[in-house]
Amino acid sequence: MDVAVLGATGDVGRQVCTQLVERRILPTSSRLQLVGRPDGASARAVHGLRADLVDAYDEVAPLLDVALDPADVVADVVVVCAGRTAPARAGASTDRSALAAENAAVFAAYGDALAAGGSGSEVVIVVSNPVELGVAVLAERLGRHRVVGMGAWLDTLRFRREVAVELGVRRHRVGGFVAGQHGDDLVPLWSTVRVSGLDRAERERAVAALRRTTTLDGFAERVAAARARLTPLVEHDTAAAFALVETLPPELRVVLQPSLTHQSGAKTAAGTASATIDLVDTILDGREIVVAGQVALAGEVVLGGRPWHGVLGVPLVLGPEGWTRVLLDALPDDEERRLAGSAARIAEASRPWTRRVPA
Repeated sequence: MDVAVLGATGDVGRQVCTQLVERRILPTSSRLQLVGRPDGASARAVHGLRADLVDAYDEVAPLLDVALDPADVVADVVVVCAGRTAPARAGASTDRSALAAENAAVFAAYGDALAAGGSGSEVVIVVSNPVELGVAVLAERLGRHRVVGMGAWLDTLRFRREVAVELGVRRHRVGGFVAGQHGDDLVPLWSTVRVSGLDRAERERAVAALRRTTTLDGFAERVAAARARLTPLVEHDTAAAFALVETLPPELRVVLQPSLTHQSGAKTAAGTASATIDLVDTILDGREIVVAGQVALAGEVVLGGRPWHGVLGVPLVLGPEGWTRVLLDALPDDEERRLAGSAARIAEASRPWTRRVPA
């Protein structure tokens, strides 16, 4: 099976390409298509990236191909890393909605090209932000079950890590999901947390101790208050800013630490790419696993007593043909309220660039 990476020479795209080759996700008989833009710097850099990957991994690399036109993209899995990103500097806005106007055109161009000239069975993984808008635009053109945003999976892995750190265990022993919107409007689903080796009573006691609060009501205000404490430190004392983040509850760290990492200039390319590779590997391997992702829903989730139609991050089953079903039990009231609010804000932010939820 073949993979195409749109925006291959960007920070995340380069990491995705490198990890695909280094981790030997693709056999040497498969093709990795490095996709750039004909009118940008990537038109040159994509050829250099190909040469660099061959230099480093010639013995294990798949066939490496370069494409500069959306019409030339051909693959079984398409990873969307193209488009603008938020500036990686102290004080810069990390508001993903500010990227929407420009990146919506990128999503539409590739979606139209794949709809016109693709195989009709490609699975698309959206990495670029706003990831929810990317899912909405591409799902309209390709069908909603073939398009998954990886933001909720990345947030889920971060959440599991923070819980694991608090408990003094490794991340693989912790289950649980993050839903909603990628970024500040995420929804940590504490009710889904499971810890290997703990029975229900032990788990409930551990989770209650970790949360430091019993509800997600007011979560946005707690994020804003913590961010206000961090902002003065980011530019002048980054070490102190990171030390302050470590004192926060796990669900706040999930939101604020990636933002701080990005503003430090280091960005989050390695972690983002690694989470993306998890999804690519699952699709290529032919198995089905439960992950979290942003998808276009058509009533699979009930919020406020009504089936929700729109893009939302949820736990789901992912396999070689895309996502097949949502796995979300009835939630505690505070989690459902926050998830409903997140869903409404995603819909409002995406509305100027979307038409409808596809079948």
